[in-house]
Amino acid sequence: METELILKLILLWVIGVVTGVINTLAGGGSLLTLPMLIFLGLPPSVANGTNRIAILIQSIVTNLGFRSKGIKTYPFSIYFGISATLGAILGAQLAIEIDGELFNKILAVIMIIVVTYLVLNRKPKVDFAFEKVKGKSLWTSIILFFFVGIYGGFIQAGVGFLMLLVLAGVNNFSLVKSNAIKIVVTGIYTIFAVGIFVINDKMNWEYGLILAFGNALGGWFTSRWSVSKGDGVVKIFLVIMVLIMAVKLWFFTD
Repeated sequence: METELILKLILLWVIGVVTGVINTLAGGGSLLTLPMLIFLGLPPSVANGTNRIAILIQSIVTNLGFRSKGIKTYPFSIYFGISATLGAILGAQLAIEIDGELFNKILAVIMIIVVTYLVLNRKPKVDFAFEKVKGKSLWTSIILFFFVGIYGGFIQAGVGFLMLLVLAGVNNFSLVKSNAIKIVVTGIYTIFAVGIFVINDKMNWEYGLILAFGNALGGWFTSRWSVSKGDGVVKIFLVIMVLIMAVKLWFFTD
């Protein structure tokens, strides 16, 4: 029995490394971690809460990886992080009580919109001089991040896609910088989401910390690697994960 538990924990760590890579390049890694946590015997709501431990630690480590490569996210990560936090507090509370099947189907449609945008949008982003970071564009993103935060607080899986859609589509950030901002925003609102799940006793700390160690390792190396590879490789991974996730959400919501 002890050997079986050790094997399960090793598998959980490996899944953590893989999802750390996926979450840093695009998003959707929670589609692997949530089923794995449930497979290990956790109730869905506890699996949802436990997954946030890994997300939080991965966000911290991955941000350090981006910063070590000179990618700056301030002050936009703070603006969007505060807005997303307000939404995430509401979303996390809903996650304690409400079934997410309909929400998943809505997200599946949004995923298709994301991939369509990425495939069809061929407007070049030459350099950061073309970023839209003031006035209407800034406030539009702040408002949108509130609603993104609601979803992130509710279930987390796929929230990165929504952030990238806003950051690249509204603010014209490169995908590499969008990923860096996404990581910081996720870390900010996850702190509060974790608090809500802890208060409601929806955590398994042993599984969460093992998963977090794997997430952090995958996120650290991928954050540094993706900066050198640029937008092209990020875009490929993003399109692939969007398609996989959309199918998963629409047809396998149980």
